[in-house]
Amino acid sequence: MGWFADAFGLLAKGGLVMIPLMVCSVVSVAILIERFVTIKKAREDVSNVIQRAEDAIYHGFTEKAITALDGCDSPVTRVLATGVRNCHLGERGAERAMEEQGTREVSALTSRLHYLDTIITIAPLLGLLGTVTGMISAFHVIAAKEGISTPTAITGGVAEALIATATGLAVAIVTLIGHNYLQDCIKGLVAEIEARGNAMVNVLVEVAQEAVSEVKRISA
Repeated sequence: MGWFADAFGLLAKGGLVMIPLMVCSVVSVAILIERFVTIKKAREDVSNVIQRAEDAIYHGFTEKAITALDGCDSPVTRVLATGVRNCHLGERGAERAMEEQGTREVSALTSRLHYLDTIITIAPLLGLLGTVTGMISAFHVIAAKEGISTPTAITGGVAEALIATATGLAVAIVTLIGHNYLQDCIKGLVAEIEARGNAMVNVLVEVAQEAVSEVKRISA
């Protein structure tokens, strides 16, 4: 635990601005971990479930398809289940229903990411504030008469400035990397939802057309 004490002692030399920077770092790590777990779960492969649902629709078991999709906790299957549930509204109606559900799913996936945007912006500014306050402390020492005879006293303010700056940049960089990674994952999920949704609409349209053709054949 000696290294922890050394690190804490070093950070403590950064001045009061280190308190909000530490808060930013804790909030950032907590959100990154929570969102990573949530998005990883959302990216699980649901191809088998979707295939079973499509087979059920082709065989006329719409309710069975909805049950299969509802049984999987995934944004992709929730969107598809909404489309199947509203297939009676026609092609455009099913599409609109899936678009609305897709918007809700994307909103849930991006929840709390705006906090990371704020931390990315504010952390370097807090570091800059620490730089300014540290340099002010250093110049106060220089201005004092005893500061001339003890030049080493100046290093306290300089250290405060450098530590605050480095910490602010480190928090912003780590948060930016995590934020961009999560955004890329969400973009991939959105693309999959759109592709799966279009495929499901095609299935519903095909089944509906086959039903109409069968009715016409029987009527003839």
